[in-house]
Amino acid sequence: MFSKEKIILAYTVEKCKKCNLERKRKYQEGDLLFAETSKCDSCDGIAVIEKIFGETIEK
Repeated sequence: MFSKEKIILAYTVEKCKKCNLERKRKYQEGDLLFAETSKCDSCDGIAVIEKIFGETIEK
């Protein structure tokens, strides 16, 4: 039987400290947990990296 090719895509979840808005984006080299990354789009608060994870896709 043939095995399917597996691809792992890495993602980063950022969460605003002020309004708790979460945003998922593709992982970028240098992302660190709990690092302040950018300003929140909705309230101008500071977004912090909450989690980094991978999703497996089979081709």
